[in-house]
Amino acid sequence: MDDRTKSALQWPDAIYAQFRRIGIRQVGYVPDAGHSRLIELCVNDPSIIDVVLTTEEEGVGLVAGATLGGQRAALLMQSSGVGNCINMFSLAKNCGFPCLVLVTMRGEFAEFNPWQVPMGSITEASLKLCGFLTYRIEVPDEVDDIVGAGCDMAFNGNLPVAILLSQRLIGRKVWNK
Repeated sequence: MDDRTKSALQWPDAIYAQFRRIGIRQVGYVPDAGHSRLIELCVNDPSIIDVVLTTEEEGVGLVAGATLGGQRAALLMQSSGVGNCINMFSLAKNCGFPCLVLVTMRGEFAEFNPWQVPMGSITEASLKLCGFLTYRIEVPDEVDDIVGAGCDMAFNGNLPVAILLSQRLIGRKVWNK
């Protein structure tokens, strides 16, 4: 296995290591293939409560509740889920609590599903309009540094931070009939 392939397989582990470092205790998510390895790591960690959400906006309430209860939480979603959360994101901005969101992008590089393109093309702008600081990761070598900085900014500054995991990073989606 070459270094690039090995690095591509390890980026979820780098995110998980940052979660451990910063003390994430709750992770909310709607099942997503792009986050599958990270979700698996969180599910298998007895110090992290993993919460399967019915819809992504429930995760904003999870993050708010974790903060009020003295814990740190992260929200995992796909870019299409950002659209579901627009109204709820005002809670983080108005209440001033940290909101760390990791977004697997769809509707980008080599997307097979045209229904993913509209939200994928406006995800970053939508998050910025909602008051999020946004950071984008294109290659595995950027994961540790950007996720670490995003975690620090969110939890040390009580800020909403979104980290966009590009479709090139998570890999080309393939349609199986």
